[in-house]
Amino acid sequence: MIDLSDKIALVTGASRGIGQSISMILAQNGAHVVCVSRNINDVQSVVDKITHQKFNASAASCDISDSNNVTELVKDIIEKHGRIDILINNAGITRDNLLMRMSEDDWNEVVNVNLKAAFTAIKAASRSMIKQRSGRIINISSVVGLIGNAGQVNYAASKAGLIGMTKSVAREFASRGITANCIAPGYVETQMTNKLTDEVKSSLNEQIPLGRIGNVEDIAYAVAFLASDEASYITGQTLAVDGGIVM
Repeated sequence: MIDLSDKIALVTGASRGIGQSISMILAQNGAHVVCVSRNINDVQSVVDKITHQKFNASAASCDISDSNNVTELVKDIIEKHGRIDILINNAGITRDNLLMRMSEDDWNEVVNVNLKAAFTAIKAASRSMIKQRSGRIINISSVVGLIGNAGQVNYAASKAGLIGMTKSVAREFASRGITANCIAPGYVETQMTNKLTDEVKSSLNEQIPLGRIGNVEDIAYAVAFLASDEASYITGQTLAVDGGIVM
């Protein structure tokens, strides 16, 4: 049984999909989860679901593409709760296009949200973790960061960058009792994949050795494990939760 009692967790991109599920699962395992999204109303609805189940959560609004906003968010959480034990950098966006048609703005926006924001959050939260000599940093990458994908040069670069950054962070913080790991989801049922036709979904299932698209709970339970004491000897790793597609 994973026990995250009395842990303070920060989850970005918590208003829907994988982020919402991560927030729910961490709270159900005892953590107080600070759910973060740009839209406070959207993320408050997630908090309401969690607290309705008698678990602990609070909502915060933040534009994570702005480094100052991220730093202030982390500072406010530490002032209110005393620390951050678990940092989940989940927020991510796509601006897909072929390389020859991709604008510099599309590149910058994806890298700022998917990679730079994680760097800023880690830098801010790590000060508290170093003082308490413990912490869990979990970055949500993607199998696209491992194998690439046509039309997603910006997204793949940002997700591959997360993996490299995580390994470096793991080496820097290991002596302080802080672990840093990545989860690399494969195809997961979200609002985006729900728009796919049955024909496309069937084609995807044929590519996946386990024969199905994943669900958000598959990712959330992996995150909960890496956030737990049971994973204290795991750091610098990238866990592909993908039904075997990268294999």
